[in-house]
Amino acid sequence: MKTMVMEGHPGGRWYEVGADGTQATVGTILVWEPPHRLVVTWEINDRWKPGACSEVEVEFVADGPDATLVRLEHRLFESMGAEAGASLRREVDGG
Repeated sequence: MKTMVMEGHPGGRWYEVGADGTQATVGTILVWEPPHRLVVTWEINDRWKPGACSEVEVEFVADGPDATLVRLEHRLFESMGAEAGASLRREVDGG
């Protein structure tokens, strides 16, 4: 089992910790605005290995007294190169 960890500040790491304690960086925190917004780099390429990074923004918006709207945008696929970026976009399209 793996655990995802985010260091809660701009410049902090987003990483996973394996059952054996090994760590693998997934990205870096760019914007940390709890409870409203989070922007991170996603340093995984089209082969699901560490590589060029895209960017993920998650926004939390109150939608009534007992509900929250979650908006997620995954962008900057082109930073991986045209073919690799298009490949990863196809793989993550639709969630």
